Amino acid sequence: MAGALAGALLRPGAALLGEAAPGGEGPVTTPRLPAREAAEHELSRPEYHEHDPGLLQRALDWLWEHLGSLLSTAAGAAPGGWLGIVTIVAVVLLLLVALRLRLGKLRTAPARTTTSLFSSGPRSAAQHREAAEVHAAAGRWSDAVQERMRALVRSLEERTVLDARPGRTADEAAHHAGRLLPAHAAELRAAARLFDEVTYADRPTDAAAYQRLSTLDQTLEQTTPHFAQDPAPAAAASGARS
Repeated sequence: MAGALAGALLRPGAALLGEAAPGGEGPVTTPRLPAREAAEHELSRPEYHEHDPGLLQRALDWLWEHLGSLLSTAAGAAPGGWLGIVTIVAVVLLLLVALRLRLGKLRTAPARTTTSLFSSGPRSAAQHREAAEVHAAAGRWSDAVQERMRALVRSLEERTVLDARPGRTADEAAHHAGRLLPAHAAELRAAARLFDEVTYADRPTDAAAYQRLSTLDQTLEQTTPHFAQDPAPAAAASGARS
């Protein structure tokens, strides 16, 4: 290939410079520009480019060349050279691993859901509490929280504090119950949020969260709701007194 390339470079020059002048005089002097154009034309022939790297290979070569240049520059600027870069990368990786272990699986915040609180058939509050205790004894805290929240809402329905409404969500139950049990409205909202997190965001929970929910359930059983007074009888009584 090198011999062919050399021949290609010599042929145009020999053709232009080796022509004898008329009458047998010395060779014709050829200007530089035509000689260069003749050489370029010769080198543009396909047989001289059969082994040229393709577009992808040229792009990869360019990328590696510039990446190596950047790494070399960084190594020169970092304390300790290449050893310093390796140390920095190792520290960053360790921080990422620690952050991942600390935060757990990345999840989106639970949105308000329209999924029913009760996913199975009708069960009593006592049945839900029994299921919750079984899950808690086995350390399945997410399942225990779900069943305890269902027990809490079912208990309110059984006491007619809430009407038995199919398709009710935990947020809806907490909202309506909080209006009738205002002293526990914040705790009810927190319980509904906990239920949503473990049910729809797959967020882990623990024994402490389950115990708080169990305490709330037991407290509400002993709490009398504040039903709104009907204004009509009150107005009638006021009119009778006047």
